[in-house]
Amino acid sequence: MWILLAAVSALLLGFYDIFKKLSVRANNVPVVLWLNTLFGSLLLSPVILQSLTGNQDVLPVVGHAHIMLKALIVLGSWILGYFAIKHLPLTIQGPVNATRPVLVLIGALLIFGERLNLWQWAGVLLGILSLYMISRIGANEGFSLRHSRWLWMSIGATVLGAISALYDKYLIHLYQPLQVQAWYSLYQCVIMGGVTIVLLRTSALRAKAGKFTWRWSIPCIALFLTAADMAYFYALSLPDAMIAIVSMMRRGSVLVSFAYGVLALHERGIRTKLVDLGILLLGLACLTIGSL
Repeated sequence: MWILLAAVSALLLGFYDIFKKLSVRANNVPVVLWLNTLFGSLLLSPVILQSLTGNQDVLPVVGHAHIMLKALIVLGSWILGYFAIKHLPLTIQGPVNATRPVLVLIGALLIFGERLNLWQWAGVLLGILSLYMISRIGANEGFSLRHSRWLWMSIGATVLGAISALYDKYLIHLYQPLQVQAWYSLYQCVIMGGVTIVLLRTSALRAKAGKFTWRWSIPCIALFLTAADMAYFYALSLPDAMIAIVSMMRRGSVLVSFAYGVLALHERGIRTKLVDLGILLLGLACLTIGSL
């Protein structure tokens, strides 16, 4: 059952990436991101209301501080990721984001002192090779590491996402996952609301951000992300669920966004990108086998 839920979460995350791309194309990224945090907060508001009325365990002050830090990390990842997905092809941005489990494993090695087996080392090396290939593919399309801030933003978003995942390992033992999800969504909304107000009140920054256009894909971002995270957390709550396998299966979302980039957006250089995608998926498979 937990494997099926992980697969559902991956599918929903793939559509989440597609709706992000549709929402930010030629649009004001900060406003789109703030609306995403707003809709996400509204979807999870019943959890906060139950907590405030005493129907759930009340978070201590230090708990709110921990979750506020998570909100800042995730929001930083989202800001970089939204700008990256606006300017990069999905067939480049998707595989970069899908290398997150590799970075999480490296972080676990460095921070928690975990030891990797041969399968996991093979997965890490294939993931690094995939990132190298992405940099070469990006250079051929005008997105080189030397000159493209968008490619660096995509990498930065992935690194912050990996840091968030490592931080989750700490939070999940202290607080209820749904409470963490609800409160950090609220804090993100408040923080991003302040950032957006500053941008809109500063004429130079407002002009740089561009005009905002409402699209119905915008609320779908929060809807699909919330559903994907609920499937993810429910999968983890089931007996015998393995967090390493669930987390890596979620990166299968790259198949959905990659297919959309090929079939709907007609992005170029697909043959080389398919080779890179194959290397990445082989690396994720090695990580999965090594984590069993």
